[in-house]
Amino acid sequence: MNFIQTRGNDTSKPQTVTFSEAILSPIASFGGLYVPEKLPELGNEFLEKHLASSYKDMARDMLQRFEIDIASNVIDEALALYDNFDTPSNPVPVVKVKDNLYVSELYHGPTRAFKDMALQPFGVVLSSIAQKREENYLILAATSGDTGPAALETFKNRENVRVACLYPDGGTSDVQRLQMVTEDAKNLKVIGINGVFDDAQNALKRLLASEDFKQALQEKNVLLSAANSVNFGRIIFQIIYHIHSYLELVRQGAITLGEKVYLNVPSGNFGNALGGYYAWKMGLPVEKIIISSNENNVLTKLIKDGKYDLRASHVVNTTSPAMDILKSSNVERVLFDLFGAQRTKQLMDELERNNVYELSTHELATLRECFDADFCTGEEGKGYIKDTFDTYNYLMDPHTATCFKSYETCCDPKIKSIIYSTAEWTKFSPVIANALTGERDSKDLDALVVISNAASLPIPKMIKELFSKEIAQSTIIEKEDIEKEILSFL
Repeated sequence: MNFIQTRGNDTSKPQTVTFSEAILSPIASFGGLYVPEKLPELGNEFLEKHLASSYKDMARDMLQRFEIDIASNVIDEALALYDNFDTPSNPVPVVKVKDNLYVSELYHGPTRAFKDMALQPFGVVLSSIAQKREENYLILAATSGDTGPAALETFKNRENVRVACLYPDGGTSDVQRLQMVTEDAKNLKVIGINGVFDDAQNALKRLLASEDFKQALQEKNVLLSAANSVNFGRIIFQIIYHIHSYLELVRQGAITLGEKVYLNVPSGNFGNALGGYYAWKMGLPVEKIIISSNENNVLTKLIKDGKYDLRASHVVNTTSPAMDILKSSNVERVLFDLFGAQRTKQLMDELERNNVYELSTHELATLRECFDADFCTGEEGKGYIKDTFDTYNYLMDPHTATCFKSYETCCDPKIKSIIYSTAEWTKFSPVIANALTGERDSKDLDALVVISNAASLPIPKMIKELFSKEIAQSTIIEKEDIEKEILSFL
């Protein structure tokens, strides 16, 4: 399968590239992204075939249908990392919470967040390509809290790869920060910046597109790639769990094969939602994809009103910080799929030039055929956390809680909904402790104990150990110094 470019071709790059080329160099012409030239069709035949399959077997078959240029033994090695999840036979449990509402738990990997689902196998794939080519790569990662720990975990001590991870200082939970700053592998560099996630992501995109930066790397015999979901190597693995979650409902007798469901996604950079969109386009029976946001609700306004407007916007720090994002990169891939490269480039140019773009009435109607959206405030989210725990004995994190609001406002209650839980309760314990007990201003470790006692749940070993680990990464800089700091690391 070949990959094409969301903003068209500027003649500096090939018209099409292979999968391995797209993940090694993920920024396309005009600053755009790579997308499959054509998605494979799965349909009921594929779903029926895998009703009794393991997660890994279904994933392997789906990847083969993409016809990616990755050796089968490398794919097997990548998928084998799911054996390190809590329940290797089923790394993504789907749990019924109440009538017609099910939660797909994506957080059972080593860093307790959904980014492990894609980044665990992605690390194997990218490192193997680099070794096969006898090339050295710098992997950039910008994180609002979950991508960073997952990227560092998958790439640590891998051959031919070094990682520079950018995070907003003060913009993550304590657990997320500790997961990054306690990493001591010599091929990893963690950089806190005085700014917000969008500053980190903008720096990542600028460096990926900078010929001067690439030249400076080449002088050190280093090439450049990225671990964020601008990289399709992330997205391809995120399609899989949407298919799995649907099959789990069939296996549980909740739906019959072919019955449509809602996919309800807490969304920041839109990669999780894009995975569901591609699964739908490939044949998964979906009624609509619901986008759930926090107070940084630019996606709600886009899907409701057709306007992506950042002119008067600034990032608000919320109780669900992984979604404290204004520029959602993967919306571009949906725009391309719906409206083509020329229109996508026009819209992206308008956003970069004027901080706003607006869809036509027809374009908005087309977008709304696929998506609906709502946002949830932090106080509302804590209410859903407490009510769901008190009523259904189900504990969730504040990102998952945003989906309970949009379930009520956007979904037909007669149609089954799959909510995607992107992080374990341990990642945001002060917010959850406050929701459950009213306790305020508690530190993460104290809050973990409060929740553990209230819910009779053990604190996972990998989380508890963080608080006694030595800090190995203490760099905090101004955003203007990012490039210099990275080059110094190399």
